[in-house]
Amino acid sequence: MSTRRFGGFGLVVAGALGGVLISLGITAAAQRGEPLPLKELQQFANVFAAIKGSYVEPVGDEQLINDAIKGMFSELDPHSTYLDAEAFKEMEAITQGGFGGLGIEIGSEDGMPKVIAPIEDTPAARAGILAGDLITHIDGKPTKGMSLNDAIKLMRGEPKTPIVLTIARQGRDKPLVVNIVRDLIKVRSVRSKMLDNNIAYVRIAQFQERTASDLVTQLNALGAKAPPKALILDLRNDPGGLLDSAIGVSSAFLKPDVLVVSTKGRVPSSNREYFAKPGDYMRGYLNGGSGSSDYLSNLAGWSKTVPMVVLVNVGSASASEIVAGALQDHKRAKVLGNRTFGKGSVQSVLPLSEDTGIKLTTARYYTPSGRSIQVTGVDPDIAVDDTAQGNLFRLPREVDLQRHLVNAAEAEEAATGKDSEAEEVEPKMFEFGGADDYQLKQAINLLEGRPVKKSDPSQVVKADKAAASAAQPNGKTPATEKKSPINPSNSKIERFRITPEGLIKAQ
Repeated sequence: MSTRRFGGFGLVVAGALGGVLISLGITAAAQRGEPLPLKELQQFANVFAAIKGSYVEPVGDEQLINDAIKGMFSELDPHSTYLDAEAFKEMEAITQGGFGGLGIEIGSEDGMPKVIAPIEDTPAARAGILAGDLITHIDGKPTKGMSLNDAIKLMRGEPKTPIVLTIARQGRDKPLVVNIVRDLIKVRSVRSKMLDNNIAYVRIAQFQERTASDLVTQLNALGAKAPPKALILDLRNDPGGLLDSAIGVSSAFLKPDVLVVSTKGRVPSSNREYFAKPGDYMRGYLNGGSGSSDYLSNLAGWSKTVPMVVLVNVGSASASEIVAGALQDHKRAKVLGNRTFGKGSVQSVLPLSEDTGIKLTTARYYTPSGRSIQVTGVDPDIAVDDTAQGNLFRLPREVDLQRHLVNAAEAEEAATGKDSEAEEVEPKMFEFGGADDYQLKQAINLLEGRPVKKSDPSQVVKADKAAASAAQPNGKTPATEKKSPINPSNSKIERFRITPEGLIKAQ
């Protein structure tokens, strides 16, 4: 892959997305003053020759080298990896926003892929795939126990190729068999709409090359007739992406030239501060990306002053956490939802050839106040469950990943697991931004000065009763069953009101 093709990528912060070309001088700098370990390299060469010459079955040079490279990453953090030709191509496609596939946001439940939401106007949406569908088989292959990455690889493929999904849908006794033809999916990373009472809603699904410039277009359209009264930025289940885009999105809402994020690593070039100014969020555009003018120069001024809430959850990672952390530290917005994923590390991609490379963790990033979000994540200002019945998403956080980087400033918690032993009934899947989006409703309540609840106590009680009935044929709750006390009168409720100066906590 040529250097020019990497020009618009920018610096990557999400483990699963994208990459950036950085100079091979990093390698030289890291080794400066340290001689090559010739004895160990000779030992490696001896092992290579022994396997190639004496192993019971022939092994090709390319396979041996590739396996050796992968082995070097086996004890590094989980976001550092070798990118073979397939992974390298997929990385570029995702970062630039297009790939062959079905068009669904996907998560995992009970060891099987679960549809978070179909993307509008895609093969999945046209075939009738719904949020909450559990994918039990892909082309007849069971998905139980299959890793989410493997399931995604099976569902992706060349446009115009067929695929058969077997779906388990709540309320239906028999599985559904759905025939779909893959297509070129151009992921629309930014979506927006006007809610009631002149509140603007913007959702960012992932941070791609054009996310920040597309955000400007959407914000200007939202305020075409009149500036919105308030704004909700939805970053839930956004796994991250490009650092340039995260800085650009943050800059759309912050005052010019304020600090957005800083990075610190072993190599001097990894120690940087990034500000809300074109020189930092336009790097990808100026280095070969599409366009060269400052896209924020056309942004309406209301975006920097309108009262604002940022929605986050356990699936908000990396670039999402940079944006949420920056807006929170500068007190530009209230962060509402659940504690985020906790990925506070920066990955850089060094190409090894035209179509292979390595993705290497080179730095940690820090919010404007100097916080490291590694492992800890961003704590919301106002904690609100995914649904009225409790939390829906059971995604692992950074702390649950093996070999994760530690955060020296914080004591680590144990693996998260389920939030409560009493949660036996899975809350109903919902569409982000839809009519049944509980966290969105609470964000609106916050902006309009109404009470904000973490969950609906009556709905939690109803879920507990349903769990007890399901567990006991006679509908009685066993004496040994553990219950979380529910006391609606003690629910923590915070009240705010909108003023020209922003959100003011009601007394």
